[in-house]
Amino acid sequence: MATLVIARLTFRELLRRRLVVALLALTAIVIGLTAWGFSRISGLHLGGSPLTPGEVQLASSQLLLLVMFMFSFVLAITCAFLAAPSIAGDLESGIAQALLARPVRREELLLGRWLGLAVPIGLYAVASITAEFLLVDWTTGYLPRQMASAEGALFVEGLVLLTFTLALSTRVSAITAGVISVIAFGTMWLGGVAGAFGAVFHNQPISDVGVITHFLLPTDGLWRAAVFAIEPLSSVLAARHGLGSTFQVSSGPTVGYLAWVGLWLLAVLGIALWSFRGREI
Repeated sequence: MATLVIARLTFRELLRRRLVVALLALTAIVIGLTAWGFSRISGLHLGGSPLTPGEVQLASSQLLLLVMFMFSFVLAITCAFLAAPSIAGDLESGIAQALLARPVRREELLLGRWLGLAVPIGLYAVASITAEFLLVDWTTGYLPRQMASAEGALFVEGLVLLTFTLALSTRVSAITAGVISVIAFGTMWLGGVAGAFGAVFHNQPISDVGVITHFLLPTDGLWRAAVFAIEPLSSVLAARHGLGSTFQVSSGPTVGYLAWVGLWLLAVLGIALWSFRGREI
């Protein structure tokens, strides 16, 4: 099948790029440095006394959320700048014309590119996040309540931005598609923060901003699903009673919201196929 052939070729192209080597090397360095940092938490003192096991767990969970936000940002940027030239680059370089002159349909080219990027992104997300979680558990004894759910949410977050950028690349240049995706990702995150502030201060219009951003481009909604899976039960209970910060989450994603994310992915992928089918080459 042409789709699988193109996916395999896309995967091989990624392996040949220095970007992948640099990303893996930097990720290994960051994981090593954060593991060293987590190992120092148990030796900290508060008010002249060593931290209690509960305080170590709480400090570890909050620091882990910070590290995971960095992973989320890196994953999003990686998805955006890998997907941006996937179709636009093929059109600009003439590769698309050469491939489509053969018995390869446009749908097979686009789906092959999407699959060839989604698989390595998934492998990277699961491997790097699992390594971070296990090292935190080894150094502090803290392990997220729902490790698999956190990994899944962060991977799907990257997949959402990957699909969104791929759809853009069927109509605009690679640079434009990448910039729009990164700005959209940041805007959705700010909208989610604004919505959380609105909920804390009981301001419904501001709170609605967060709800809208969660559905418009569901990256922040998936990030908050990851937060819920990572944070300890004490933080969840504090958020439910209005005692936590705006960055804590009181409940996980509903089945309806997860269904929306799935429909959103299918819809945007369908729009990408429709857009590419009507693009002049």
